[in-house]
Amino acid sequence: RPARCYRYCKNKPYPKSRFCRGVPDPKIRIFDLGRKRASVHDFPLCIHMVSDELEQLSAEALEAARICANKYMVKYCGKDAFHMRIRVHPFHVVRINKMLSCAGADRLQTGMRGAFGKPQGQVARVKIGQSIISIRCKDSNKAHTIEALRRAKFKFPGRQKIHISK
Repeated sequence: RPARCYRYCKNKPYPKSRFCRGVPDPKIRIFDLGRKRASVHDFPLCIHMVSDELEQLSAEALEAARICANKYMVKYCGKDAFHMRIRVHPFHVVRINKMLSCAGADRLQTGMRGAFGKPQGQVARVKIGQSIISIRCKDSNKAHTIEALRRAKFKFPGRQKIHISK
């Protein structure tokens, strides 16, 4: 099912637990990239992508944005010239009530009887003003970092702003 069906925070948080089992692993596994150990003096500039909406971002979208921003930064700044961190984690489990639409489906289907769905994937719930991705870098790489985040923005639904902080 396309991710647009799960864009808005409609239900309560439904994390993986002993009640909610059989959840597929989230697509995104790595949340820190680049030179992680660098001090504040090495990378004085920190640029954040901040959400403008209350919504849910799928683990697939986070992974796509991470790859996109990382590729651009490595290409134009070098792999040791920045530290990127994904600041949200997909903990909320989305469910799907499987419907069949082929011939002979009426014998197998129950319609909306027993409609509590099976776990399908995981999403991160994002509030307004919450930072999604942060990149620390040198002042000289400011333009490249903003461009990397601008490209990553296309992977997400809704609107995001780019904030620059020292």
